[in-house]
Amino acid sequence: MTDNVGWPTLAVILAAGQGTRMRSPLPKVMHAVGDRPLLGHVLAAVEAAGIEQVAVVLGAGGPVVADYLRQAAPTARLFTQHEQLGTAHALLAARGALQAHEQGCVLVLFGDSPLISAQTLSRLRQALIDGAAVAVAGFYTDQPGPYGRLLVEDGHLRAIREAKDASAEELQVSFCNGGVMGLRADSCLWLLERIGKQNAQGEYYLTDVVTVANGAGLPVTAVEVEEDDVRGVNDREQLLAAERIYRQRQANL
Repeated sequence: MTDNVGWPTLAVILAAGQGTRMRSPLPKVMHAVGDRPLLGHVLAAVEAAGIEQVAVVLGAGGPVVADYLRQAAPTARLFTQHEQLGTAHALLAARGALQAHEQGCVLVLFGDSPLISAQTLSRLRQALIDGAAVAVAGFYTDQPGPYGRLLVEDGHLRAIREAKDASAEELQVSFCNGGVMGLRADSCLWLLERIGKQNAQGEYYLTDVVTVANGAGLPVTAVEVEEDDVRGVNDREQLLAAERIYRQRQANL
């Protein structure tokens, strides 16, 4: 294990989703779990992990979220994704922060994942310090259904296969994509700029960074985490589920 001194970390939180399934004019990341908005929980995990720099990518609910961030994270840099063209496109909206962060680690988080822990962030960061160019959080589940599958060979993550594109054999894989990932700062932009949009949605998917990195001969790894850590909130039912898990965690402290 390499010492992490000299490995500054930038957390980029993607918070541009419109959250139409929440059936509310309130931006999705501003819905509350416990005593704070979803985004506030992500910021708390970032702070607890000792991450020095934060950038947040905003979208449709930008002004409301920006007002909150000025109070909750006054040093965070704010960027706007003007068009919804995929997760890689959202990350590149923070190009200014990525360009300024030439060394160390970049962690990509989602503003609607309130259960993320500082431990998970630290483990992703350590995987980069130990040599990976890309580190993807993954979890095992008995019901992998719609999740993208992490295809690992000899300890290396070879691909993230979306369920709709997976073969019958690949659908049997129970190691799934948690979405959260880390990238080494010195190759981050190079990789992102090589992601195309040759897919059914015509969007730039961050998951394609795994294929790009493997094609360039860069090491890619998967870091196993708890499923709850990467559980996202897209509708009211998932918000209630996150609330239950949060209260259970609080009761066990």
